[in-house]
Amino acid sequence: MCGIVGYIGNKEAYPILIKGLKRLEYRGYDSAGVALISKEHQLNVYKTKGRVSDLESFVTQKDISGNIGIAHTRWATHGEPCSINAHPHYSTSETLALIHNGIIENYAVLKEKLQAKGYLFKSSTDTEVLVQLIEYIKTTNHFDLLSAVQLALGEVIGAYAIAVLEKDHPNEIIAARKSSPLVIGIGEDEFFLASDATPIVEYTDRVVYLEDEEIAVIRRDEELKVVNLSNVETIPAVIRVKLNLGQLEKGGYPHFMLKEIFEQPGCITDCMRGRINLDKNNVVLSAVIDHKEKLLRAKRFIIVACGTSWHAALIGKHLIESFCRIPVEVEYASEFRYRDPVIDADDVVIAISQSGETADTLAAVELAKSRGAFIYGICNAIGSSIPRATHTGSYIHVGPEIGVASTKAFTGQVTVLTMLALTLAREKQTLSEPAFLAILQELGNIPAKMKEVMALNDQIAELAKIFTYAHNFIYLGRGYSYPVALEGALKLKEISYIHAEGYPAAEMKHGPIALIDAKMPVVVIATHNGLYEKVISNIQEIKARKGKVIAIVTKGDTIIRQIADCCIELPETLECLDSLLTTIPLQLLAYHIAVCKGMDVDQPRNLAKSVTVE
Repeated sequence: MCGIVGYIGNKEAYPILIKGLKRLEYRGYDSAGVALISKEHQLNVYKTKGRVSDLESFVTQKDISGNIGIAHTRWATHGEPCSINAHPHYSTSETLALIHNGIIENYAVLKEKLQAKGYLFKSSTDTEVLVQLIEYIKTTNHFDLLSAVQLALGEVIGAYAIAVLEKDHPNEIIAARKSSPLVIGIGEDEFFLASDATPIVEYTDRVVYLEDEEIAVIRRDEELKVVNLSNVETIPAVIRVKLNLGQLEKGGYPHFMLKEIFEQPGCITDCMRGRINLDKNNVVLSAVIDHKEKLLRAKRFIIVACGTSWHAALIGKHLIESFCRIPVEVEYASEFRYRDPVIDADDVVIAISQSGETADTLAAVELAKSRGAFIYGICNAIGSSIPRATHTGSYIHVGPEIGVASTKAFTGQVTVLTMLALTLAREKQTLSEPAFLAILQELGNIPAKMKEVMALNDQIAELAKIFTYAHNFIYLGRGYSYPVALEGALKLKEISYIHAEGYPAAEMKHGPIALIDAKMPVVVIATHNGLYEKVISNIQEIKARKGKVIAIVTKGDTIIRQIADCCIELPETLECLDSLLTTIPLQLLAYHIAVCKGMDVDQPRNLAKSVTVE
């Protein structure tokens, strides 16, 4: 989950590394550090607890010269956030410096062996064990750095993306990966490396995504060399990436999260572009065209995901079962991968991940593949690990999401799942033509209706001021709105640190109703759909116990307005598309409550954007 970046070329490395860390800070912000080989061939390591801005202050008046360097922003796994545990880590001789994203699972065993040989450790990290192991192998066997890294990684159990500098070789970076992402950027007489492409695209659009157990030998004035742990050389596949740099800036918004909430109408338009043809009343997903027989023959769909993507998966289950009459199971990837699931060749496993690097989801994909299932990926990050591991899939095309709390990725995932369900339903003829056309046409109207919801921002900001006092929230919904309730509660927890729980509205009376009192705000998604009357009954039960009700209703609703304490009115849409609108006021409510409480909205404590470790 940490962010790593590196540079070798003819430019000063430090400014490129710092800018890269700022691009990657959503991956971790407990501490930050940089290692540079100066023009006098000194290996200088500077690191500190806190944000990248703290690192910038720390290095003032220090020697930050050099044309080669590596840098790191940390999300703590082993060892508390502090300057000692921050990366890069020196070897004992201080001739090597290493940065690492991942977890070395057998670090304790390796550390004990190295301590028996006289090695001393300054930090409590697993990463320092790796750099000491590399140095031990290198000095004991008189190996070069590449050979030492290969042998050391052969002893490692776990996940890693690493980059290593050696003081005596100022023209070389050794980088390697296994189960953690690593991208090499190829420029003119220069190379870049990073956890993802965002720090690289400003300088080059030519990148190489390292595969598991591949090692990149990056040398000044030489071609990129890629080998495996057995030193077998492979030809790197260079691909071109396109990324709008404007999407990586706040664009006048106070936070990335607010910017990304407001980007949703345009993002959903981009997601549907080239896939939905309203004039011809058709939806086309190339993945379905190319693999139609396999998808239509499926006896069962299994959707694996984590966090917000799991909430989107619950909506996908409802859509696919309703439209296509195919049974769908939704699994937390972290549970699926460890419980010996029953999978066969007639199953289709759909893996959903914004980053395409979620460790548990990637492991679930590999497990399902090994059992013969057909794998369909739904991701945002082009070229990431999950799309490369799946048989086919669809990108959501919502652009980079920098705010840690996911917003536009959720609605993008739901949009792709809707298009997938519609495509399969037409092929299977399980949805009547009038119903198909009505849903398709209304899906095309969703971006415009999202803009109407955005106009409620000021109203929701005022509403948020009333509820900053709360210590707990309950979110309720039924049918398609139940996953939205879960997602709304998650957003509030993530960025405001207020405890919140989502429930199916009817389940409230099976326990949670005991919590209801005058101090308990309850958010109820109560748009006018098939369960509307049932939800009214649930609201009345809350009000009978003096609960404070914030209701998300359809524009023109008069019944719930008379009962609820506050109402947020949304444009009318079809029930199956409701979640694309109802989630937005919940995103805005969480955002404004967090801002009122003075929280760091984009970088909430203990969280990171891309969960690349277990």
